[in-house]
This record gives sequence, structure tokens and C-alpha cells, in this order.
Amino acid sequence: MSKKIVIVYHSGYGHTKKVAEAVAGGSGGTLIAIDAEGNLPADGWEQLQAADVIVFGSPTYMGGPSWQFKKFADASSKPWFGKQWRNKLAAGFTNSATLNGDKFSSLTYYWTLSQQHGMLWAGMGMHASNAKASTRDDLNNVGGYGGLLTVSPSDASPDEMVAGDLATARAFGQRIVEASALLK
Repeated sequence: MSKKIVIVYHSGYGHTKKVAEAVAGGSGGTLIAIDAEGNLPADGWEQLQAADVIVFGSPTYMGGPSWQFKKFADASSKPWFGKQWRNKLAAGFTNSATLNGDKFSSLTYYWTLSQQHGMLWAGMGMHASNAKASTRDDLNNVGGYGGLLTVSPSDASPDEMVAGDLATARAFGQRIVEASALLK
């Protein structure tokens, strides 16, 4: 039985949106964009409540998620109070302009948010491509284990994203489907 997967994300310049679309492509999930003011669309909270899986995404700015994502996270105290997300599966992804860029801080933020809500966490479920012959077009070349990490050079448009990162995002979406099958 397939689970309802929702990907809630903020994208400042379109790169993170492209990653979210690739995750959705691999998972069959529904996208919910957090707008430039940090708000969800009218039915966003209802979609999250109905979901079995919630995937968090944001660019990493200055060592953490965007303020728009943080506003959404703070507003999630209402479902938190009612334990509405308890035992849902959670996962996360982030994008920034450098290979490291302190992306793990964003993943840790999502993980902490998920644990506050009593959620279960799914990581990448794949090894990093870290051999000498590896290239940026290989799966998981950036080397995330706790969640999906992607890179977009600061002067690159969303259409210039590394194909390997988008392929990794689709594979991460498939991983989420596999992990969600373990839920009752």
C-alpha cells in the first residue's frame, strides 16, 4: 500500500525547487512550496496532516535553513501540540553553493524538528561515491548519509544544476518510498 508523501520546501532562487521536483519525481510525492514570506498555501497544513511522510527541504544560508523555512518550523508548533505528526516518516534535503557550506547543520535542524514532533527519520540509504574515479555526476557524490545534499554554484541557474545531484534526488525519493513501506 503506497503512502502519501509530501515534500514541504522553501527555494530562494529556484535551485532547491528543482531538487524538490526531483525528489517528488522519485517518490510520487506532492510538493508544498513555502512562499517568500514563509507561509504555506491555503491547504498546506491539511496536506501535511494527511501525509504519512513529510520531507523537509530548504537552501542552506549562513549555516542553516532559510528564515522562511524556520518560520514554517515555528508555526508547526500547532500540529506539535496535538501530536499530529507523531510516527510519520520524515526526511530532509538541502542545497547550497559550496560542497560543504555547513549543509549538515540544515539536516540536523530538520532531524531535530522531526524528533520534536515524534517522527521517524529516513536517511539516504546509500553509500557516497568517493573513489578516485567518481565524478560529480555519480550518485551521492556530495556524500550525504543523514539526508540529501546538493550543490549549485552561486553563478549557476537552476537549469545548470549538476545532473548527478538531480539523479541522487530522484534516488532519494525512491529511498523514501522504500522506507515508507516499512510503516504500518
